[in-house]
Amino acid sequence: MLTNSIHFKNFRIIKVSKKIKKDLIRLLKEKNEIINSLKISYKNSYDQKSIKQLKKNLNFRIIGMGGSILGAESIFNFLNYKIKKKFEFIKDLASNQKLTKKKYSNLIISKSGNTLETIINSNILIKKTDTNLFLTENKKSYLLSLAKKLQSEIIHHNNFIGGRYSVLSEVGMLPAELMGLNIKKFKQLNNIVKNKKFLDQLTSNVTNTLYLIKKKKFNSIILNYDKDSDSLFKWYQQLIAESLGKKGNGILPIISDMPKDNHSVMQHYLDGTKNNFFTFFYVKDKNSNKINNNKILPSHYYLKNKDISQIIYAQKRATEKIFLKKNIPFRSFEVMNRDEKALGELFGFFILETILLGRALNINPYDQPSVELIKKETKIILN
Repeated sequence: MLTNSIHFKNFRIIKVSKKIKKDLIRLLKEKNEIINSLKISYKNSYDQKSIKQLKKNLNFRIIGMGGSILGAESIFNFLNYKIKKKFEFIKDLASNQKLTKKKYSNLIISKSGNTLETIINSNILIKKTDTNLFLTENKKSYLLSLAKKLQSEIIHHNNFIGGRYSVLSEVGMLPAELMGLNIKKFKQLNNIVKNKKFLDQLTSNVTNTLYLIKKKKFNSIILNYDKDSDSLFKWYQQLIAESLGKKGNGILPIISDMPKDNHSVMQHYLDGTKNNFFTFFYVKDKNSNKINNNKILPSHYYLKNKDISQIIYAQKRATEKIFLKKNIPFRSFEVMNRDEKALGELFGFFILETILLGRALNINPYDQPSVELIKKETKIILN
């Protein structure tokens, strides 16, 4: 067990590294704005006065790219059963972007204020009738200039927190607040540091992941049994790939939709190349559709009185048992409560895991130098 909300089975390979444990203790003690954002004491760069009117609105559109939007989308999809408002997430370029007369409250997010795709989407989608709020760094940029021209509300992005690490800063918490969620419940670091089991499991997880990398297992395949967590793992995919994919090293996260992929790529996972390790992810659904007993034929009596969540869980357990028999390395998360607290614990676990892996691999987990090359080359071509 990781916490009361999350049951966790760790990789079954080697014990906790004392060095990793010391690195974690140092990380938690140092002055680090990313770590600070996981705490209840973190001060968001907006106040209630600046969003009071906005909170009354019902139709929102978030415009951003990568870490500026994936965290908010993760929160919305994971906790959608609690949210009564409508949110659209504009996170890509589309040549046939649908334009509508519908009035929106737009939240435009870009740390640099110069993200090309966010500039383009803002140019195409923002209408005179819309309400606009910009979240960007307090320095000269295209989006800051646009916000001033439109006389829009401006909230300043924390200079020391990169997009993919920003989910528990104003970048994720402002949208969460507009969704009507309790943002204090996301901040679980204060409880995590008191939880010896959580810290031990985290350091063991990092130790074992490093061992797997040394064994040339570089593909981290997420077997996701919860559709509402797809955005969460898109966020995690960026976090791991962009933070660790440097100097010819790193981990390639691949998201696999389960149980659908039992009928496509599972054969390869079981009997194909052996450069993979796996993460099982399941969320207990308390309102799952039930099987109609009257329509079940006698040959499948074992399905009677079952709901979809139970069936999916049985498929997950069966797959884990086969993985054990075939000695395929995996870890497993089972989320017992779909709420802000559990999601906050997952965000904290994955962020701490990524930073610790980066440091152990002598990689700077905070930059993305090669991506900047494509941005510069694109600008040259467009000129």
